Amino acid sequence: MAFEDLLEDPVVQKYLHELVGPKGMPVAAAPPDGEVTDEELAEELDLELNDVRRALFILYENDLASYRRLRDEDSGWLTYLWTFEYDNIPENLEEEMYRLHDALEERQEYERNHEFYLCEICSIRFEFGEAMDYGFECPECGSPVESMDNDRLINAMHDRIEALEDELNIEKTDAEA
Repeated sequence: MAFEDLLEDPVVQKYLHELVGPKGMPVAAAPPDGEVTDEELAEELDLELNDVRRALFILYENDLASYRRLRDEDSGWLTYLWTFEYDNIPENLEEEMYRLHDALEERQEYERNHEFYLCEICSIRFEFGEAMDYGFECPECGSPVESMDNDRLINAMHDRIEALEDELNIEKTDAEA
């Protein structure tokens, strides 16, 4: 996928926004060609230098930017020259999808193996042991808590897990098929 096309993809935009947040998004969304200093970026984008540096280091931590240091021979000051490496975005997104898949499987198992109670007034959910500790009354409002059917939640997780498995070409186990 071409660099410009990659940045126009809403999934990629959302991913970058989740990484760097709203203050860092101008840095992530308009990477220059070649090397650039953090000061140049801050001036060009009219942003606070600390916001630019924060975004750059987050991108660096996620293998989406790299830098090289130059030392000024007269002053001894270090200058960081940044390069954006967005070729890694598809691989990073795939890793995120695997993490999401694993987390959903773990959460689905938790939902299947626990009984829940709900305060319909406060919308607070309790595990059976917690509900029993509170005498099946909400500690916030004193209303009785009712047994909660979480089948819709479990089924929604199952559907999302299947969609991820299809997208990632993960073999389904006998229990899931």
